[in-house]
Amino acid sequence: MSDSIHQEIVFAAAPARIYRALIDSGEHAAFTANGAAEISREVGGAFSTHGGHILGRNIELVPDQRIVQAWRVKDWPDGMYSVIRFELKEEGATTRLVFDHWGAPEDQRDHLADGWTARYWEPLQKYLAS
Repeated sequence: MSDSIHQEIVFAAAPARIYRALIDSGEHAAFTANGAAEISREVGGAFSTHGGHILGRNIELVPDQRIVQAWRVKDWPDGMYSVIRFELKEEGATTRLVFDHWGAPEDQRDHLADGWTARYWEPLQKYLAS
Protein backbone atom coordinates (compact mmCIF):
# COMPACT_ATOMS: atom_id res chain seq x y z
CA MET A 1 0.00 0.00 0.00
CA SER A 2 1.09 3.55 -0.69
CA ASP A 3 2.19 6.27 1.62
CA SER A 4 -0.67 8.61 2.23
CA ILE A 5 -1.53 11.46 -0.08
CA HIS A 6 -1.82 14.74 1.82
CA GLN A 7 -3.07 17.88 0.09
CA GLU A 8 -4.29 21.24 1.39
CA ILE A 9 -6.32 23.58 -0.79
CA VAL A 10 -7.83 26.97 0.06
CA PHE A 11 -11.23 27.79 -1.44
CA ALA A 12 -12.99 31.15 -1.49
CA ALA A 13 -16.18 29.64 -0.08
CA ALA A 14 -17.71 28.68 3.25
CA PRO A 15 -17.24 25.14 4.61
CA ALA A 16 -20.96 24.42 4.16
CA ARG A 17 -20.74 25.24 0.45
CA ILE A 18 -17.78 22.92 -0.11
CA TYR A 19 -19.31 20.14 1.97
CA ARG A 20 -22.48 20.33 -0.11
CA ALA A 21 -20.54 20.18 -3.39
CA LEU A 22 -18.73 17.05 -2.21
CA ILE A 23 -21.73 15.18 -0.77
CA ASP A 24 -24.63 16.23 -3.02
CA SER A 25 -25.02 13.92 -6.03
CA GLY A 26 -26.08 16.65 -8.46
CA GLU A 27 -23.43 19.15 -7.42
CA HIS A 28 -20.70 16.53 -7.42
CA ALA A 29 -21.61 15.46 -10.95
CA ALA A 30 -21.74 19.10 -12.06
CA PHE A 31 -18.34 20.16 -10.77
CA THR A 32 -16.47 17.00 -11.77
CA ALA A 33 -18.10 16.80 -15.21
CA ASN A 34 -17.22 13.11 -15.16
CA GLY A 35 -20.58 11.44 -15.33
CA ALA A 36 -23.28 10.57 -12.90
CA ALA A 37 -22.86 10.59 -9.13
CA GLU A 38 -25.04 8.88 -6.54
CA ILE A 39 -23.97 9.81 -3.02
CA SER A 40 -25.77 8.80 0.16
CA ARG A 41 -25.88 11.45 2.87
CA GLU A 42 -25.96 8.77 5.58
CA VAL A 43 -23.12 7.16 7.54
CA GLY A 44 -22.73 3.65 6.11
CA GLY A 45 -24.42 4.71 2.88
CA ALA A 46 -22.90 3.93 -0.49
CA PHE A 47 -21.61 6.30 -3.13
CA SER A 48 -20.73 6.01 -6.79
CA THR A 49 -19.07 8.85 -8.72
CA HIS A 50 -17.49 9.49 -12.11
CA GLY A 51 -20.14 7.39 -13.84
CA GLY A 52 -19.54 4.39 -11.57
CA HIS A 53 -15.74 4.40 -11.85
CA ILE A 54 -15.32 5.33 -8.15
CA LEU A 55 -17.25 3.42 -5.46
CA GLY A 56 -17.41 3.28 -1.69
CA ARG A 57 -19.17 3.93 1.60
CA ASN A 58 -19.42 6.83 4.00
CA ILE A 59 -17.59 6.10 7.25
CA GLU A 60 -18.05 9.45 9.00
CA LEU A 61 -20.06 12.53 8.09
CA VAL A 62 -19.87 15.69 10.18
CA PRO A 63 -21.89 18.30 8.26
CA ASP A 64 -19.82 21.24 7.06
CA GLN A 65 -16.68 19.84 8.75
CA ARG A 66 -15.60 16.34 7.74
CA ILE A 67 -16.24 13.51 5.29
CA VAL A 68 -14.48 10.15 5.69
CA GLN A 69 -15.08 7.43 3.11
CA ALA A 70 -13.96 3.93 2.20
CA TRP A 71 -13.01 4.58 -1.43
CA ARG A 72 -12.05 2.40 -4.39
CA VAL A 73 -11.61 2.40 -8.13
CA LYS A 74 -13.97 -0.16 -9.66
CA ASP A 75 -11.18 -2.14 -11.33
CA TRP A 76 -9.20 -2.66 -8.11
CA PRO A 77 -9.28 -6.24 -6.79
CA ASP A 78 -12.54 -7.17 -5.06
CA GLY A 79 -12.61 -6.03 -1.46
CA MET A 80 -9.72 -3.56 -1.82
CA TYR A 81 -10.55 -0.14 -0.39
CA SER A 82 -8.55 2.89 0.59
CA VAL A 83 -9.68 5.63 2.98
CA ILE A 84 -10.12 9.30 2.16
CA ARG A 85 -10.79 12.20 4.51
CA PHE A 86 -11.91 15.72 3.66
CA GLU A 87 -11.48 18.09 6.63
CA LEU A 88 -12.94 21.60 6.22
CA LYS A 89 -11.43 24.43 8.27
CA GLU A 90 -12.90 27.91 8.10
CA GLU A 91 -10.26 30.64 7.74
CA GLY A 92 -12.07 33.98 7.63
CA ALA A 93 -13.75 34.31 4.23
CA THR A 94 -12.05 31.14 2.95
CA THR A 95 -11.96 27.45 3.78
CA ARG A 96 -8.90 25.25 3.97
CA LEU A 97 -9.68 21.74 2.78
CA VAL A 98 -7.23 19.29 4.32
CA PHE A 99 -7.32 16.07 2.34
CA ASP A 100 -5.74 12.71 3.19
CA HIS A 101 -5.91 9.51 1.18
CA TRP A 102 -4.26 6.33 2.43
CA GLY A 103 -4.29 2.65 1.63
CA ALA A 104 -4.24 2.90 -2.18
CA PRO A 105 -1.98 0.63 -4.24
CA GLU A 106 1.56 2.01 -4.17
CA ASP A 107 1.94 1.97 -7.95
CA GLN A 108 -1.08 4.29 -8.26
CA ARG A 109 -0.08 6.91 -5.68
CA ASP A 110 1.26 9.53 -8.09
CA HIS A 111 -1.61 9.01 -10.53
CA LEU A 112 -4.15 9.41 -7.73
CA ALA A 113 -2.42 12.49 -6.28
CA ASP A 114 -2.44 14.15 -9.70
CA GLY A 115 -6.04 13.07 -10.21
CA TRP A 116 -7.27 14.75 -7.03
CA THR A 117 -5.83 18.03 -8.26
CA ALA A 118 -7.01 17.73 -11.87
CA ARG A 119 -10.41 16.10 -11.26
CA TYR A 120 -11.42 17.66 -7.94
CA TRP A 121 -9.59 20.74 -6.68
CA GLU A 122 -9.21 22.65 -9.97
CA PRO A 123 -12.78 21.97 -11.17
CA LEU A 124 -14.17 22.69 -7.69
CA GLN A 125 -12.37 26.07 -7.66
CA LYS A 126 -14.04 26.94 -11.00
CA TYR A 127 -17.43 25.60 -9.92
CA LEU A 128 -17.45 27.63 -6.72
CA ALA A 129 -16.44 30.79 -8.59
CA SER A 130 -19.33 30.52 -11.05
